[in-house]
Amino acid sequence: MEHQQMKTLELTLDDSLNNSSTNNAPKSTAGTPLVSSFRFKQFAVQHFQSTMKVGTDAVLLGAWAEVENAERILDIGTGCGIIALMLAQRSTAKIDAIEVDNASCEEAGMNFANSSWCDRLHLINKSIQEYATSGNPVYDTIVSNPPFFINSLKSAVASRNLARHNDTMNSTELIAAIKKLLKPEGKFSLILPVNESMLFTEEAAENGLYCHVSLLVRPKQNLLPNRVLMQFGFQDVRSITDELSIRKPTAEFTDDYRKLTRDFYLSF
Repeated sequence: MEHQQMKTLELTLDDSLNNSSTNNAPKSTAGTPLVSSFRFKQFAVQHFQSTMKVGTDAVLLGAWAEVENAERILDIGTGCGIIALMLAQRSTAKIDAIEVDNASCEEAGMNFANSSWCDRLHLINKSIQEYATSGNPVYDTIVSNPPFFINSLKSAVASRNLARHNDTMNSTELIAAIKKLLKPEGKFSLILPVNESMLFTEEAAENGLYCHVSLLVRPKQNLLPNRVLMQFGFQDVRSITDELSIRKPTAEFTDDYRKLTRDFYLSF
């Protein structure tokens, strides 16, 4: 029952979009190999020991977050490093990727070292709370695919609880870190489920961080949105809202989703 509930809350990545490797991968309880790596157009990601695997949420955020003219970027909760790698591909910025889980850091470090941008990717193995206490507002762009399942059942796997729940970083701590580390004209982008996005937007505004742009994401054109991509800043301006559907009712990917992610997926 727990597994079924968790599955309904997560957007999963379609393996057909990438050449996935299962060589030497661990086996599932059914005896089939689990996907251990995903190949994108310009890099590959190993992810079987990270707290969170490569998924649609991460790909959406990595493809959507604004990085134009950014010189310094911070990825909070990098996991296997997928978002940091996508932003490295899209920019010339120096990127710090912070992750509290040791196994995830090990895997992210390997993924960074095997990429073409290893000289611009810097891994930090500590909590964002600790990092923010000694940090300064040096980042033009901050991104996070945060722990957001506030009221959902927890997984039996402790590492997934680190990434999927807000025990190690709640919204108040995340907002405080953003206010400490983001430049006055900087941008903070994240992805959340719809209900959590409304709660986060309200709390952020109460603390002087305002939503400038939001993109409602529908898994299919005939279904309600279940994710929201959001960009925040310190200026209290009128927010712009748009929509994106990942698939058509026929399950074919939409042109908008192809356009957003075509620099990454091998099949687009």
